[in-house]
Amino acid sequence: MAEEAGTGLVFHPMEPFKIHPLFGDGPIHWYTPTNVTLWMFIGILAITLLLVVGTRGRAVVPSRVQSVAELAYGFVHKMVEDVAGKDGLKYFPYIFTLFLFIVFSNFLGLIPMAFTPTSHIAVTGLMAIAVFLGVTILGFVKHGAGFLGLFWITSAPLALRPLLALIEVISYFVRPVSHSIRLAGNMMAGHAVMEVFAAFAPLILVSAVGIAVTPLSVLAITAMYALETLVAFVQAYVFTILTCVYLKDALHPGH
Repeated sequence: MAEEAGTGLVFHPMEPFKIHPLFGDGPIHWYTPTNVTLWMFIGILAITLLLVVGTRGRAVVPSRVQSVAELAYGFVHKMVEDVAGKDGLKYFPYIFTLFLFIVFSNFLGLIPMAFTPTSHIAVTGLMAIAVFLGVTILGFVKHGAGFLGLFWITSAPLALRPLLALIEVISYFVRPVSHSIRLAGNMMAGHAVMEVFAAFAPLILVSAVGIAVTPLSVLAITAMYALETLVAFVQAYVFTILTCVYLKDALHPGH
């Protein structure tokens, strides 16, 4: 919180990330509908409209909505095949669901007064842990103890292999942390910066300084909004492609 003396200007950079119940002002329990619940539901509804309603005609000459759905499907399908191989296509529905949920949550969060679920570590952390546990269990189911070969670098000199194995094990267990924090941190940082710039826009109404500050603030918000639009897609792509990389390690630990 910051307050400009004599102007009454108050702004809260972290206000967009506060969780509050949809009904009433009581305590929040695990079953309480919140703004997070609402915007995740809106995201799921938007995905359903895109994939189910938008493609129900299955026209030879697709509509714009059908084209977007087909492009998204083809984009993720190629990503999974290129990174994880044809064996990874069996898990394409899950990865495609992850990508769509993240990209829709990111873009819906750019709507004024909206909430961005992926800015909270509780959401991204759960997705990252699910990916981590999923690929780890898959690796042991498919390869048994052979999955541990992922940590034993046979191409390295024998004397260095134990040290490298320790580093690989630590790196492996840090994956869900970096996987989740990267997405949540980027989404939170961009929105917080826009919130700070937006706080200076009303200065033109309360101070002579605002004549110079307000236009600069509006330009900064516009530039940040354009950058955040790019970041919204890039972060969904990064989370998804890392999931594909982890899947490849589970399917082909010796490679």
